[in-house]
Amino acid sequence: MAPPESLDELLKRVRQCTLCAAELPLEPRPVVQASESARILVVGQAPGRRVHETGLPFNDPSGDRLRDWMGVSRDTFYDEQQLAILPMGFCYPGTGKSGDLPPRPECAPAWREELLARLPNIRFTLAIGQYAQAYHIPGPRRSVTETVRHWSDCWPELVPLPHPSPRNNLWLRRNPWFEDEVVPAIRQRVSELLTGFGP
Repeated sequence: MAPPESLDELLKRVRQCTLCAAELPLEPRPVVQASESARILVVGQAPGRRVHETGLPFNDPSGDRLRDWMGVSRDTFYDEQQLAILPMGFCYPGTGKSGDLPPRPECAPAWREELLARLPNIRFTLAIGQYAQAYHIPGPRRSVTETVRHWSDCWPELVPLPHPSPRNNLWLRRNPWFEDEVVPAIRQRVSELLTGFGP
């Protein structure tokens, strides 16, 4: 019987994936970050064009805002030993009339459970947007606003977030409670886990 596949071996296969190649506007370039030691998991939607070009997750204004919400530097954010980043779709799906298209539906069934099973130390998941929340939060579907409004339901293991894109500036202005209540709690939880004091 063959020994179980390591996370590194699995990540190598993920990064070579061409499952959706025929449906993608550009060549496949799965963008993920993970290590067995990571205690924090960031789950976004799918890479945008700039992320596709650089191969670095959240390497855009959305990432700047997300790092601010978390209270972390770029160096910390990109330290795979501390922080895993597994979007719902690993490749850039293309752009539609109102922004990037949804993550390809083939991706999560193909890879997600295998990857999550190899991240035994995750203590806090940031579920960004409707696709991440639909996968990671059980129960009936609610709007992103309602899901985020009930953020304490999954605390402290998970927090649902709106997308940090500049496209969501209006949402943030209409929902000031998010930055008043949720962001400080996220920063404290992240800080506890990064310094080793959080359960």
